[in-house]
Amino acid sequence: MCMLSTKATCNSHGQDSSYFLGWQEYENNPYHEVQNTKGIIQMGLAENQLSFDILESWLAKNPDAAGFKRSGESIFAELALFQDYHGLPAFKKALVDFMAEIRGNKVTFDPNHLVLTAGATSANETLIFCLANPGEAVLIPTPYYPGFDRDLKWRTGVEIVPIHCTSSNGFQITETALQEAYQAAQKRNLRVKGVLVTNPSNPLGTTMTRSELNLLLSFVEDKGIHLISDEIYSGTVFSSPSFTSVMEILKERKCDENSLMWNRVHVVYSLSKDLGLPGFRVGAIYSNDDMVVAAATKMSSFGLISSQTQYLLSAMLSDKKLTKNYISENQKRLKQRQKRLVSGLQKAGISCLKGNAGLFCWVDMRHLLRSNTFEAEMELWKKIVYEVRLNISPGSSCHCTEPGWFRVCFANLSEKTLDLAMHRLKAFVGEYFNVPDTNGRSQTNHSRRRSLTKWVFRLSFDDRSPVPGR
Repeated sequence: MCMLSTKATCNSHGQDSSYFLGWQEYENNPYHEVQNTKGIIQMGLAENQLSFDILESWLAKNPDAAGFKRSGESIFAELALFQDYHGLPAFKKALVDFMAEIRGNKVTFDPNHLVLTAGATSANETLIFCLANPGEAVLIPTPYYPGFDRDLKWRTGVEIVPIHCTSSNGFQITETALQEAYQAAQKRNLRVKGVLVTNPSNPLGTTMTRSELNLLLSFVEDKGIHLISDEIYSGTVFSSPSFTSVMEILKERKCDENSLMWNRVHVVYSLSKDLGLPGFRVGAIYSNDDMVVAAATKMSSFGLISSQTQYLLSAMLSDKKLTKNYISENQKRLKQRQKRLVSGLQKAGISCLKGNAGLFCWVDMRHLLRSNTFEAEMELWKKIVYEVRLNISPGSSCHCTEPGWFRVCFANLSEKTLDLAMHRLKAFVGEYFNVPDTNGRSQTNHSRRRSLTKWVFRLSFDDRSPVPGR
C-alpha cells in the first residue's frame, strides 16, 4: 500500500518537460568565461540582469532602507515580529503607484484591491483556486509559458485548453481560435471558467493589440467567464507599440462597478521581471471583485512576502526619481540587447518574430528541421543543447502548434557571453548546411538531417572543462 498521497506520487507537475530538462543539462555543465569555457550557455532563463547597477547605486545612497532603519534608528524588531497577511500599507501603496507609472498613469489602482503573494507563480495559482473548481478549465493562447502547466494545474486540478494561434498573423488571437477552444472544452465536458493571457507575451516578446484585448473582453462577457491578464512583463516594453493594460481597455469601454465585467477581470503582476528581483518573491493579484480579494488574501497566508522585503521595496518604489529613471533606462538597455541578439541571429541566417517587449525573442528555426515535425524539432533542440551548448526553449514545450520555433533569452547574460553564443550558433548553422564534398567543394548537408541515436540526458562532451566547485 502506498504511504504517500496521490498528489505526491502523480506525474502531472510538468518537471519532465524539455523546458525544465534543458535547465538540468545547463546546471550539470554551466558555462563560465574562465573556469568552464566549453560549458552550456543559459539562454532559457527569462531574467533581467541589465539594470542591477541602478538599484545597487540607490541602495548605496540609502543605507537606512537596506539596513532596516528609520531616521537612523533600527526597526529590525518591528519588521521581524508578526505581520498580518494583508501586507504593509506603505508597500501596497508604493506598488500600485509603480504599476500605474509603468502604464503611463493612464489607469490607477486601489491598494485595497491588491493581494500580495510570493511571486507571480503564487498569484496565478491563487486566482485559479478562487475562480475554478477541479475538473473545470481555463483557456490559454498558444504558445504559452511552460510553467503554467505546473502553476495552474498541478495542485488546483483545473485543466488548460489551448487557444491555437499561428504564425500566419504573428500568433495573434482570433475570434475563430477562441470559439474553437471553447467548443473543444465543451466536447471534453469541461466547464470553462476563464481565459488567461500574458501581456506582454511570454514567449513571443510582443504586446497585445487593442483589438485583441477588446475581442477578449467581448468574448468573456458573452460567455459569462473571467479574464486573467498576467502583466508581469509590462515594464519591459522597449519599442512601439506601447503597452496597453486590460484595465485601460476596461476604462475605455466605460466599465465600472455597475457593469458585470468590472468583477470578471483580474491582473497579475510581479517585480521579478521589470525590476529583475525574482529572488525577492514579490507578486500581486489585482481584482475589483471583493470576494476574490477576500479569498485570495486568506490564501496568501500560505505564501507571504517578508516584512523586511516589503519595507525595503516600499522605500525604493516611493522614490519617484529612481523609478522614472529606472523604467526609462531599463527599457533602453533591453532594446539595445534585443537588437544585439537579433543581429547575431541574422548573421547566422536565422530570423525571429518582430518583438517589442520581454527578455527573449521568439526565434524561427523551421528551415533547420529535417522534416516539419515535432520529432525533428526535438532532434534540433538536442543538437543545440549538446553540440552548440546553448540552452534554449523549444516551441513544443510552450505548446506551439508549429514545429521549429524556439524561445531565446537575452537579458540574463553579458554582451560578451551573448556574442559567444551567437558565434557558436553561426558556426553550427554553417556546418549544418555546408560541408565540403570529396573534391573540396561545398554542398548542402542534407545527410545531417537525420535522427539522433538513442537520446539520454547525460553529459557527453570529452572536451569539457571541470564544472566550478564540483
